Amino acid sequence: MDRIDTRVEELKAFDPSSTVDGDSPALQALSRSITDTLVRSFGEATSAFHRYSDAATLYGSPGIITMGYSIPQSEYVDGVKEQIATAISLLGAAKQALAEDLADSEHDHPPSHLSQEQAAQPSMDRSVFVVHGHDVAALQSVARFLERLEFKAIILHEQANQGRTVIEKVVAHGNVGFAVVIMSPDDVGHAVGGTPEPRARQNVLLELGFFLGRLGRERVCTLKRGTLDIPSDFAGVVWEAMNDDGAWKMALGRELEAAGYEIDWNKVMRQ
Repeated sequence: MDRIDTRVEELKAFDPSSTVDGDSPALQALSRSITDTLVRSFGEATSAFHRYSDAATLYGSPGIITMGYSIPQSEYVDGVKEQIATAISLLGAAKQALAEDLADSEHDHPPSHLSQEQAAQPSMDRSVFVVHGHDVAALQSVARFLERLEFKAIILHEQANQGRTVIEKVVAHGNVGFAVVIMSPDDVGHAVGGTPEPRARQNVLLELGFFLGRLGRERVCTLKRGTLDIPSDFAGVVWEAMNDDGAWKMALGRELEAAGYEIDWNKVMRQ
């Protein structure tokens, strides 16, 4: 964690105005240092590494590029500032994940032996598919919570494309025992002549329907973030509010336990 703190301090000390067209040798060196720190902390090519790897993307690209338009240096500088702010936020989340992993390892006391009955019982696959929209903070909270409970969070954008469409990737990685769907107000939509209302992204609704059909409602937990319009087709689905008070963790723990998974409630209650 000391390495992560060092990278954060280096980011805060970096002067974006020293870059030319959003880049510089010093910025590239800092990017490589961040990547190295994440590899040392989480291992190369792990799901946790990919979750925070965007922290190493520091190049400041202007938001809109128009042909024949000379882009002011100030737009590149602003781009670097935004990337640095994002990197600091991601590294903060990475540090919190490491701290929770360390706390879990200190509190875990595995049994020295298992009974014949326990040894004969097959272990359930603890892979959980996490469907999400644009709310990165909510995604990271759910993924960290699942990993604390010793589940493997399957996140679509962290999996290799291999030339497949999005739905083909969902099907390929959908052989799991449980799915968590995060509904966040990322889009706005309305009927003709109606009032625009916040709603979840269409890919989230598509994947929700897929897992409801594949796993059944008892193995899908839907977390609703904020206020958003719920399509009438999903009116019968039970939603758990994902508020900052953390009550959703208790609800998700109960759903996982009801699905047959063993849950360490001490870890559920830990903040």
